[in-house]
Amino acid sequence: MLIKKLFLNNVKKRILIHLLLIVFLMIIASDYSSLAQANVREAIVKVYTVSNYPDYYNPWSMQGPRASSGSGCIIENNLILTNAHVVSNQTFLQVRKYGDTERYRARVVAVSHLTDLALLTVEESEFFAETPFLSFGELPETQQEVLVYGFPVGGDMLSITKGVISRVEHQPYVHSSSIFLAGQIDAAINPGNSGGPVLVDDKIVGVVMQGIPSAQNIGYMVPIPVIHHFFTDLEDGILDGYPSLGIGIQDMENEDLRRYYQMEKGMNGVLINQIVPGGPADGILEVDDVLLLIEDFPIGNDGTVEFRPNERTQLNYVTQQKQIGEDLKLTILRDGKKMEITINLFRSSTKDRLVPMEQYETLPTYYIYGGLVFCPLSKDLLNIWGSQWYQSAPRELACPLLNNYPEREDQQVVVLLKALAADVNQGYQGISNWVVDMVNGEKIWNMHDLVERIENCEEPFVILEDEYHRRLIIDKAKAEESQQEILEIYRIPSDRSEDLG
Repeated sequence: MLIKKLFLNNVKKRILIHLLLIVFLMIIASDYSSLAQANVREAIVKVYTVSNYPDYYNPWSMQGPRASSGSGCIIENNLILTNAHVVSNQTFLQVRKYGDTERYRARVVAVSHLTDLALLTVEESEFFAETPFLSFGELPETQQEVLVYGFPVGGDMLSITKGVISRVEHQPYVHSSSIFLAGQIDAAINPGNSGGPVLVDDKIVGVVMQGIPSAQNIGYMVPIPVIHHFFTDLEDGILDGYPSLGIGIQDMENEDLRRYYQMEKGMNGVLINQIVPGGPADGILEVDDVLLLIEDFPIGNDGTVEFRPNERTQLNYVTQQKQIGEDLKLTILRDGKKMEITINLFRSSTKDRLVPMEQYETLPTYYIYGGLVFCPLSKDLLNIWGSQWYQSAPRELACPLLNNYPEREDQQVVVLLKALAADVNQGYQGISNWVVDMVNGEKIWNMHDLVERIENCEEPFVILEDEYHRRLIIDKAKAEESQQEILEIYRIPSDRSEDLG
């Protein structure tokens, strides 16, 4: 009996010791977690920006300064990671550390407007002294829990919200109107959160970039693969951007469509229906080729690839893993025969478009002749009609984006934006947003063509014509005589932008 009691007492002591040990470890873990979270907080900064955007309706003017704020985080090498849209077109930039009261002047080190990423630094060395920095993690799995740090509206203190990764797939990036891999998160995101880090185990797995105002708790982050591409691109000190294959594709989900192109049963792929002039595929791939594999990724009939088990996204995912100048392996079907082709990705994707997407840190191109204001069509110009421009903008200007591929490399859509009222353009003052196709019977391809045709015109009249053969006729002598007077009346410093000489 005594032995039994001693045995039970020993068991109870061991259990008690184990419980005390567990509690002790929990306290240590809690303290460590609190310490780690405190270090994370110290690496978060608030970004204060004063920006000045060009006025695309009056392309010789600016809209005027406006203030905004965003978030960012300190990473190694005395750098701050944030969004490009937080600092775009900035004229004055400051940052403030968490828990600090002083703002420090900052400058932009590098910016990728395509993928909405930017790097900042502060010249004062004390800003980074004894301040922890964050390191990078891996692309999280769906349903994995994340923490979002930032300085959203509603207060001035640091905000930390919790959520999960809902899905990972290609999504449009609002800042550049380009499509890249994005992570959807359900953590609360509000204006001011932009540029803040998304963390798993105190490591950066993404950067908050945008939300959907009309939806509940649907936000997006720039995921770690896109961030890694940005840093790899910068290793030589020059940001080249993303490569382009230079093709247009069509899904092949219809069985008869696949049979027409001699695809065997079980064979999947997409149809190449356009080749961008001057692009990497020009002269190598052909219209009506069927793209079966890109690198070692089989392509689905819906134009997707499996980038993780049971997770699919657009086939551009594979091209976007490459840097400009690298090779890309393709397997195609041409006239019923399989072929393997290697293409060098020598060109940036931004050159593929007839109508450029949003531009930043760049002044608009314009030319004024006889009070008529000309400019190239761009997404920035369409934004004059607001976020619903595809409904409210003139049809002639919105339609080119439906098939946004040029017929030749240097092609632009030239627009007669408006007329500055003067005697020389009497009767044309109600004309606006008019696409110019020809000058004196000759096709024009871009703004340089327009200026050259007008200024080298030896006829007494300059004849502007659209694709429907409607004409505007300007007396050349009157236009030249009134040019300076019109500029002075409307307080315009020059009749053309600097890029037109």
